[in-house]
Amino acid sequence: MESKRTLVLQWVEQGDLKQEQVEDILSSAGVLPNTLRWRIFLQNFFLWLGSLALAFSLMFFIAYNWDAMGRFAKFALIEFALGVSVLAYWKLDVDKIVAKVSITVATILLGVLLALYGQTYQTGADPWQLFFNWSLLMLPWALVAQFASIWLIWVVLLNLSITLYFQAIGGFWGLLFSTTEHVFWVLFIFNSLIWIIWEFAATRFSWLKERWPLWLVAIASGVSITFLMLSTIFDEHDTEALSVLVYFGWMAVLYFIYRNKIPDLFMLAGLCLSAIVVLTSFFARHLLDGHDSGGGFFILTFMVIGMAAAAGKWLKHIQREMMA
Repeated sequence: MESKRTLVLQWVEQGDLKQEQVEDILSSAGVLPNTLRWRIFLQNFFLWLGSLALAFSLMFFIAYNWDAMGRFAKFALIEFALGVSVLAYWKLDVDKIVAKVSITVATILLGVLLALYGQTYQTGADPWQLFFNWSLLMLPWALVAQFASIWLIWVVLLNLSITLYFQAIGGFWGLLFSTTEHVFWVLFIFNSLIWIIWEFAATRFSWLKERWPLWLVAIASGVSITFLMLSTIFDEHDTEALSVLVYFGWMAVLYFIYRNKIPDLFMLAGLCLSAIVVLTSFFARHLLDGHDSGGGFFILTFMVIGMAAAAGKWLKHIQREMMA
């Protein structure tokens, strides 16, 4: 079903409405925010900003007064704030924004507590273990809260765990996935799986239907496979053929899904950006390698402008199709 805003803009493009009538109609339809909506937005914005500021300020307060505070005082301060956050979520209506803020703050403070434990008792654990244990301990909260932002934090923590694990260990048991390209392969596979699961789960669970967390997961997947293609272009490695095959297969599948099945302009724009980066890098490698760099940069400039203009025109066409 088309939104009111989409319908009004469609009428404007078709010439059914005059430009000066658009704002009045959108205001009457409740599309443009009124005073009440602005007040609600500002209340939620400052609630999030203030709560997150308190959580991080607690961490910085302990770090700044590390020598002046005893270990029991540090643990008591963090645990008290953590307990208040969890209690607030338990007592409040889970659908209210205050409850969601409370469980998010509790999730952050859980990580602060783990970092404090490791720093106080010098456990000798690698940094990746902190983020991995953090993701494990917050998993029950993510399951109970049914809040997309909490799941996004969980995905970010696992991405950090994977990256730091390969920096510390150098692969699985020092044997598999031991190079930089292999690390990006693992990140690409992990984020793509999360992407697929999230997309399917969004059709069943209404609290996962917000698109922006999924877009961030898609960016992580796209950056990984795009890096692998750039590595194939500029450096020789043992997965060149696989990188090319997976990259073009990834592009084709995403185009088919987000062009025909689940129209999503952001995803298509991401595909365009990735294609522009890869094509520019490919031609840069051949134009600037052993040739006049001035002429090569001149050609590349017009290529980038042309590809960006073509992508913008195509995306505009897709947007009009979605509005029709």
